[in-house]
Amino acid sequence: MLKSMTGFGRAEQTVNDKTFLVEIKSLNGKQFETYLKIPPLLKSYEFDVRNMLQESLLRGNVDCLITIKQNGSGKPVVINTDLIKSYYQQIETLAGELNIDTNSVLSALLRLPEVVTPANEVLAEDDWKELKKVIEQALKELNHHRIDEGKSIEKELLLRIKNINAQEEEILKLEPLRKERMKEELVKLLEENVGKENYDANRLEQELIYYVEKIDLREEQVRLANHCEYFKTILKDNDGSKGKKLSFVLQEIGREINTTGSKAYDADIQKCVVLMKDELEKLKEQILNVL
Repeated sequence: MLKSMTGFGRAEQTVNDKTFLVEIKSLNGKQFETYLKIPPLLKSYEFDVRNMLQESLLRGNVDCLITIKQNGSGKPVVINTDLIKSYYQQIETLAGELNIDTNSVLSALLRLPEVVTPANEVLAEDDWKELKKVIEQALKELNHHRIDEGKSIEKELLLRIKNINAQEEEILKLEPLRKERMKEELVKLLEENVGKENYDANRLEQELIYYVEKIDLREEQVRLANHCEYFKTILKDNDGSKGKKLSFVLQEIGREINTTGSKAYDADIQKCVVLMKDELEKLKEQILNVL
């Protein structure tokens, strides 16, 4: 099973006098990085929230927004008088410069961020237990999205690997023809420049064998086929996070493709190498989003 790093989860629940809303968005990233926006009531539980996110999501750039709405009336609040004085002084200075009346500014000041806050500075333990359930529900929904997108990515990866295998098989068909053509061209070159009777045919055969073995492509093609098979084996693993491992295998696949290209000396084989490199780039783009 393959998982994407991209997903979105949302959960909302009302418990007693509070409504909890959790929204989590995940995008691809090399490591686990999180941007957490929580209300002051939840500050003492910030570390617990971060642990929940990392244990469930493992990797990616994660945005998490948690809001807690107090329902009903008569809720105890605290007015931050120092903050409201600071706001007022700046507004009064600006009003003086612009010649604006400040008589009715109090109602606007009370609506500014952090001026009026709940009297309870810490979320009660029972409320935290309920909030954890909401976070878990949002994470569950996000992971469902990751799995669904992972299925689409897996199909794409298998198609690209299949295309590389097809080009690798084509190279194996072209390899014997390439050797024969190289031999004919070398003999023709010697006959034109040295003369048919002026070179040792046995020595030429020995040199040809050495030269052909040096640029033989069969070893690279065998390793390439093995790497592609290993790539497909990893895809079938139950490991929850396999993006980095797949990326390492793609590096090995790329190394064999590059070596094949450097030893090809054949236009038809070079075409196969170009097609394989194109498929490899598409694989790398998809792997960036794999968990």
